[in-house]
Amino acid sequence: MAAQPGFDRRALLRGGAAATAAGAIGLTAAGTANAAGTAGSYRSRSAAPAKAAEPRIYSTVEWGARPPSSSIVVQNHVPTYIVVHHTAGGNSEDYSLEHAKQICRSIQNFHMDVRGWADSGQQFTNSRGGYMLEGRHKSLGVVRGGTQHVQGANVGGHNSEVIGIENEGLYTSVDVPQALWDSLVQLVAWIASQYGTDLKNIKGHRDFNSTECPGTVLYGRLQELRDAVGKALGVAPTGALLAWPLLKPGAVGPQVRAAQYLLRAKGFDAVPVDGVFGITTKQAVAELAGRHGIEQHACSAMHHSKADETGYLGSDIWPLITPSARTGGSADVDQAVRTLLRKDRGKAPSADALTQSDWQRLLS
Repeated sequence: MAAQPGFDRRALLRGGAAATAAGAIGLTAAGTANAAGTAGSYRSRSAAPAKAAEPRIYSTVEWGARPPSSSIVVQNHVPTYIVVHHTAGGNSEDYSLEHAKQICRSIQNFHMDVRGWADSGQQFTNSRGGYMLEGRHKSLGVVRGGTQHVQGANVGGHNSEVIGIENEGLYTSVDVPQALWDSLVQLVAWIASQYGTDLKNIKGHRDFNSTECPGTVLYGRLQELRDAVGKALGVAPTGALLAWPLLKPGAVGPQVRAAQYLLRAKGFDAVPVDGVFGITTKQAVAELAGRHGIEQHACSAMHHSKADETGYLGSDIWPLITPSARTGGSADVDQAVRTLLRKDRGKAPSADALTQSDWQRLLS
């Protein structure tokens, strides 16, 4: 791929995307993170982390943002998680700075005029050309301070805990451009450096909600992202993390069959146990989500995304149907466990006392 505007390839180390961070970020002398109240962060470090230099980030003023419709909430604590999103819009081949600014204006208009939010939902936006831009007002200055958190609107039920990065494009089946990847590493490393974020808390949107976001391909590279950020900061890698799987209508296999048993154990007697995620299974998941006040809609920063994520079964639904420390017998739960043990025999303890981590291991 030819070099794209906004990306300085001279800053990179040789060796591919996983090793780009240390050269692209611009490290200063090793020292503690510039964040108050973050004792215990960087738990996986073997030495004090390095500081990541601030990359070039275009402010809301520079891309012509509208004023917020109400006050921006700034909380007196640091965010726990850095969350990766994709806009789920088209994969434009316009890598220019002006295009990146227009993306930010489009996102803000959609979030304010259609979603009814005060401002852009995400704190930062990352373009396919490798340009990094402030999303929600005040986000850039607050991260520079390293002690507070601008509350956004990008992860349902967790916005007081997360700082979100929208990556322009749709990454369900294609990979991100190299320029976007390199700027993502730079941006995440800088935010993590400012806040003392533990590497294991670099997440994708689907780690919190039942959504395709940030796309199967980009989500599949999150461990690579954590490793690249850790290398840039001189922090030991985390190793692979457990995650709930995302099941969508049309899926087939033992995970679906197990989910159907677990839904039946929750009273959805009409759900068949056939290993096919059909309409009845989708309706049961959607009803369960509604009972618990979980909104299910397309995760999109862009108005032209047509995805319908109603009935997706992911990180906020599995804990509702996977019992831990069961005290009474349940034939359907037992059948779910047997189904998963047949898939990967020997990964779980006794079926009558499974923790959430045990369920995640079985479902992985």
